[in-house]
Amino acid sequence: MGRLRRLLPLRRPRLVSLRTTFAVSFAAVTAAVTVLVGILSYSAAAGLVRVDQQSVFDEVVEDVRGEVRAHRMAPEDFFSSAPGHDVVRPARTNVQVLGPDGEVSDGGLPALPVTGTDREIAGAVAAGRLAESKDVDVGSDVFRVATVSLGGGRGAVQVAQEFSGTEDLLRSLQQRTLVTMAAVVLLAGLFGWWLARRITRRLVVLTDAAEDVARTRRLGVEVPVTGYDEVGRLGRAFDRMLGRLAQSEEDQRRLVQDAGHELRTPLTSLRTNISLLRRIDELPPETREELVADLGQEARELTDLVNELVDLAAGQSDSEPPQTVDLADVAEDVAGLARRRTGRRIVLRASGDTTVHGRPGLLQRAVSNLVENAAKFDRDGTAPIEITVAGPAVPGPVRVEVLDRGPGVADGDLLRVFDRFYRAADARSLPGSGLGLSIVREVALAHGGAPFAAQRDGGGSVIGFTVAGVTPRVGG
Repeated sequence: MGRLRRLLPLRRPRLVSLRTTFAVSFAAVTAAVTVLVGILSYSAAAGLVRVDQQSVFDEVVEDVRGEVRAHRMAPEDFFSSAPGHDVVRPARTNVQVLGPDGEVSDGGLPALPVTGTDREIAGAVAAGRLAESKDVDVGSDVFRVATVSLGGGRGAVQVAQEFSGTEDLLRSLQQRTLVTMAAVVLLAGLFGWWLARRITRRLVVLTDAAEDVARTRRLGVEVPVTGYDEVGRLGRAFDRMLGRLAQSEEDQRRLVQDAGHELRTPLTSLRTNISLLRRIDELPPETREELVADLGQEARELTDLVNELVDLAAGQSDSEPPQTVDLADVAEDVAGLARRRTGRRIVLRASGDTTVHGRPGLLQRAVSNLVENAAKFDRDGTAPIEITVAGPAVPGPVRVEVLDRGPGVADGDLLRVFDRFYRAADARSLPGSGLGLSIVREVALAHGGAPFAAQRDGGGSVIGFTVAGVTPRVGG
């Protein structure tokens, strides 16, 4: 069963677009708020209407009780046809008069039911006794009925108020509220969809561009995202990232092409000399020695070239953590190593604050390449090779220079000596690959500086680089 599950294709989860999620979320929040506001509004309105109607009814009943207590009144005084008397009759209020025995003396419109309690109130001695009944069905309507005694067993007055009409009104209000809420939710959903389309339109463009890059592996894709909000910033960052990746891919391609071109010559020469080794017994002794010397020289040059290619690739992706470094100490270590290797006199001059924040291994490799380059081009010189490390008087970059008395650099080559595999015409006969100064440039740029080359007064060259210095802390 487990094997069958592994063989079956994985079911791809169904994707839900951000636009749909945003629109549904917006509609859901709006619906919740609308329903809550609608329920609260209806409850408040219904409560106010019921309380107001109850208050009116209570006031009418209290007016009748006050009147019968203040005056000795007979049932005829409350007849609707009695002159000179007017009971306050608000809208939907019905009055019915009962005689001493509880019989109906003056019927209401419609006639109200008379219960045993109502007859008891009609025969009561005390005036103003009250019996109240709620939710009394009269025909198709619902009333609230209050029976008030006239006193002395003379009868009673029934005051009723219709509540079914109010409930009908409230039900109508409830239906209208529901319809309004549904319309609001529908409009909120449509507005949320429109708003989601407007917000996610640039995200959709950005997603299409990313998917196009993943599908075609082409990094030169235009990202038409505008604006200065988070989406615009994301689009511009993505565009810059694609540019960096495209440049990195181009640098790698160019490095491979240049390396292949440079490796082709020594490898061809090696193959030629190796083919001669098959006839080494037929060669004279002098030729044998030259062949062996050539093989050794070509192997060394090939080794140097491979090492420099590795150094250059490592310099582009060095994982060494940055730390605080004193460039004067780095130059001192390089000078000591160069003295032992070349036997040349190396002079170091340091001034100012030479502290920088960077990768010690890369900085040492850059200074070492400068010294080796000076020793190579000034092989037979007697003047010392000078290393100058100068810290700034004010916050700024630290400057490293290596000075020699060699043939110097021609004006036309000053801007190209840091290119990969570039070698001046008068330097092609010398050993080397043309990668040493290219590594210096990579290290300088990685540390916020730049390489430079110039002719030295009196002959020779001045080649070096700058590194961003450490900013001093204020008040520390």
